[in-house]
Parts: sequence; C-alpha cells; structure tokens
Amino acid sequence: MLCLSDNTIQSIFCCCCSVQKRQVRTQMNLENDGDSSEEYTWHPKQLSYVSAHKNRSNRVCVQPSQRKPLPPLPQGEDHGEKIRVMALYDFLPRESCNLALKRAEEYLILEKYNPHWWKARDQTGKEGLIPSNYVTEYKLTNLEIYEWYHKNVTRNQAEDLLRQESKEGAFIVRDSRCLGAYTISVYSRMRRNDEVPIKHYQIKSHDSGQCYVSERYLFPSIPELIEYHQHNAGGLITRLRYPVGSMGNCLPATAGFSYEKWEIDQSELTFIKEVGKGQFGVVHLGKWRSHVLVAIKAINEGTMSEDDFIEEAKVMMKLSHSRLVQLYGVCIQQKPLYIVTEFMENGSLLHYLRERQGRLRRGMLLSMCQDVCEGMEYLERNSFIHRDLAARNCLVSATCIVKISDFGMTRYVLDDEYISSSGAMFPVKWSAPEVFHFNKYSSKSDVWSFGILMWEVFTEGKMPFAKESNLQVVEAISKGFRLYRPYLAPMTVYEVMYSCWHEKPEGRPTFAELTQVLTDIAETG
Repeated sequence: MLCLSDNTIQSIFCCCCSVQKRQVRTQMNLENDGDSSEEYTWHPKQLSYVSAHKNRSNRVCVQPSQRKPLPPLPQGEDHGEKIRVMALYDFLPRESCNLALKRAEEYLILEKYNPHWWKARDQTGKEGLIPSNYVTEYKLTNLEIYEWYHKNVTRNQAEDLLRQESKEGAFIVRDSRCLGAYTISVYSRMRRNDEVPIKHYQIKSHDSGQCYVSERYLFPSIPELIEYHQHNAGGLITRLRYPVGSMGNCLPATAGFSYEKWEIDQSELTFIKEVGKGQFGVVHLGKWRSHVLVAIKAINEGTMSEDDFIEEAKVMMKLSHSRLVQLYGVCIQQKPLYIVTEFMENGSLLHYLRERQGRLRRGMLLSMCQDVCEGMEYLERNSFIHRDLAARNCLVSATCIVKISDFGMTRYVLDDEYISSSGAMFPVKWSAPEVFHFNKYSSKSDVWSFGILMWEVFTEGKMPFAKESNLQVVEAISKGFRLYRPYLAPMTVYEVMYSCWHEKPEGRPTFAELTQVLTDIAETG
C-alpha cells in the first residue's frame, strides 16, 4: 500500500456519553499488498473522558493533627473565596510577588487571579502568588493528598511503574475508565507461573453509597478502604503493602515563570549546549536564572512573522496542560528572537521511536497515543488548532511522557511553500483533504493528522507514504486510499486511526471521543 515522514530533530484518558455512529465509506486496504479495499464502519465505544495525568513526586499524606493550624483571618477583611489547600510540591519564589510552597504543608487561597496563578497565605501569615497546579484542596475525601493516588495514570503506565518497584504488595490507586470510578493496581508474585504479576481491582459502589472491592467489606470512603486493605488482603491477591507515590522526580511546568510574565530578559538565560535544529533555527539546552532547565529556540530572521507571533505568544502561554510542552516566554530585546519552553530530556517522539525499534511494548505505544490525544483534547476544548501535528512535533520527557510541541506555529512561517499544496515543505502526508485542497484548518483536520501520528507510533517511526510524492499522495487520498494497518497495531487500534481519515471533517471523531475510545482499549486490552 502507500506508506513517509521527516527526520527533523527537535528538543524541545463511567459516565457513558452517547456517541453518534459514523459511516466511513472510503476505500480501505487492510493489508500491505494494497490490493483489497472494502466498506468500513466505525462505531466508537461509549466511554468517559479522563483528564490528563499529572506527575506527583515525593508526595506525603500527613494527618491534620500533625500540622500547625493556619492563623485566623483578620477581622473585617474580605478575601472572597477561601480554600484550604495542601502543597504537592516544593515551590521556590521566582519573583518578589511569589510565595514559597513546602510539600505537604497547608495554605489558604485568598484569590484566584487566573486558572494558573492564585494568591495564597502560609502558616506564618505571609502572602503571595503560587502556581495552582502545585496545590490541591485539603479534604480527607480528596484523593490527591494521598501518596498512593495517581490521577489519570493509564493501565500500561501503572504496570510499568509497579514493575519498576517490583515489590510484593506494591500498589497505586488510579482513575478508572468510568468517570468518577477508581482502580487499585497491585503487584504480586504469590501465584507461581503467573505471567501477569499485576492485578487490577475496580473500586465499586454499593447501593448503600459505600465503596468496596470485595462486597463482604464495605467502607464509607476510598481512603478507609485502602487503609483496611493495607492490613488485610480481604479478597485481594495480597494486602496493599507498599504505596508507590512517584512517577518521577520532575516538577510540573508552570504557566510562565510567574503571573503574566511573558517577556524574558536574555541576560537571565544561560546557554548550556546545542541539542538540535528546528524549523526556525538552533535549539539549545539552557537555564533560566541558573536553576530552571529550559529549551531555548532561536528564530532566524526572515523565517517567521515575529510581531504577530509575539502577540499570539501571550495567549499561548495561558495554555497549560500536562501533555503540552509549556511555553515560558519570549526574548524580544535583540535578534535573534528566542522562544523559551519546558525542556524535554528524551527529545522528539520520532527520534525516540526510531532509536528504540523492537524494544517498545504495544501497551507503551498505545500510552504514547493517549498522551497526545489528551493534549489535543485540551487544545480542542480551548478552540486552538495545532495545524502541524506529527511525531516530529511531539517531545518525550525524562519519565517517558509524550507532550505536544509547536502548536499553532505554522501560521507565522513566512515561507509560502510551507502553506502551499505544491510546496515541498508543506506537510501533505499529514494533512486532511480540505487542507491540501482548500487550505482549511480545524480541530477535525488535526484529527486527521492524529491518525497519521498514530500510524507513525505503531510503525515505530516509519515515514507515511514513503515511496510517493506529495502529488501522488494527494491523488491517492482523493480517490479514497488510506495507509495500511501497521503490524504492531491491533485491529481495534487501526479502527481508531482509520476513523480519523474520513474524507469529510464531520465524519471524523472529536478528540474527546478519541480519548474515551483509546482509554477503553487500554483498560480492556
């Protein structure tokens, strides 16, 4: 069949909702030989959307009695909404307006300036701005305050984490594929010849409102259920001996370095080494104020509409999600212009796949697609179009989480060839028909590109349509031909990527629907 991509190196998951059936009536080739095609119908399964996973390093659950209480609010002060929170991570002030956070301590939220930066008060009465993703509301019913809870970790990620721990009774609690439901994943080798030493138990709800794993043992809350099973197996393969509380030691990225700080002084940047070359120029590993690791992208003169991009950068900085490479700001005082972003240690997804051919399990490949889909669902929800989604434009963190980079950047490329269906630089092989015919972009054209990205992942970095020219690809796609099923992709996975390639945008699923279906596949195998 038809099958290409590019070598560009860049550093830098129930509430069942009804999903309409879609008829996909393009010609489909299931095998590599390119001879057969058939009518194909995709019926997305009903699943809930699960928001993106958030790293939680060095978490500690401390009982309220062990903490010094917060001071009372001064009389007569109007602080608006006041919420008690617990810090999930340490945070060092970056500006005079910031307040330091210490992991596991309580704080009072005085005001929410925006979704990403809140005004808080500590136990001594000091006040300042803190990143909202570094804290969580302090309630005994809030699972985020417990070290065993991992929000939105996939089944495959949970299994990898527990295998690394490799201790009898090591466990985590994670979000289930049903909205509002949870799963206990536990490691045990107590059964001989058991090829799967990790068991997954769904926490169920009783008619009485209590929760349980084994119906003989009912509990008012999940923390109480976990506490019981830490001392008694009670129907589980083993008791929950070791809570696993870390997916890595990386702190989450903040939306900018501080509140509304989008312009960065170049003197605050330290250039360490060149790590690659992007579409616009050289990419360096560096540090901001000598302690925050960053990627610094130089923008060569004449390659970008700089004034337009600077205005858009102020908006892009407000996009903050655990599956997006965070934009910290831009340096505009002198040429070249620099874009400063979160640094991703494992480089581009394309390079990562090619370097590890034959060593990545199918579950890990599916997790990569889930990561990207969650980030794209966030962009879709915020009406932001990527326009150039591909494995080369996704990056891999030190903990092997995939994040989307360079979203929206193609709007500012000055080279007309990049946005022309006849130009060699135009990513035709990742583009939907309405893009290469009418230059019409939407979240649904991003969905088409996501299907190609899934194909890249499950071929471990092969180039789509490798032997065809751009013109040949346009002609083939217009006639209804599509990429073949990769050897590593089960039919359920191929059905998902194929659904992204409906000839009409309205026939393609949304990223929210794709997230639900991929989560179902991951949970059910």
